[in-house]
Amino acid sequence: MIRQLAITTRGQGLHDFTADVDACVRDAGLSEGLCTLFVRHTSASLVIQENADPSARRDLERWLNRLVPEDDPLYTHRTEGPDDMPAHVKAALTATALSIPVVDGRLALGTWQGVYLWEHRRRGSRREIVVHVGA
Repeated sequence: MIRQLAITTRGQGLHDFTADVDACVRDAGLSEGLCTLFVRHTSASLVIQENADPSARRDLERWLNRLVPEDDPLYTHRTEGPDDMPAHVKAALTATALSIPVVDGRLALGTWQGVYLWEHRRRGSRREIVVHVGA
């Protein structure tokens, strides 16, 4: 089964969409298999991360912003503003695809894990995620 999800973000940060992925897995009706996710953008990424304490997500965002700052004189690509090139670098350093096993009809995530779209642009955007669930 292949499905496309649309996630609207309000700006930089990790946006939980675990429930949407869970629904795709349920709809596929598989007991065992693999769920593959792919973000169709060059300025956002995907990550499995802590879902209990929001401070972990805030700390990750602060760390990545410090690692890849805006207005670095090395950047020449500024087509869509000062956060444009940093967003591309952040996406290159993280993941654009994830694979999660399906066991007993559910994502095999750990107790404190969630699936997140990591928005790297300051402005909000509509992001597309392709979800494939198969045996």
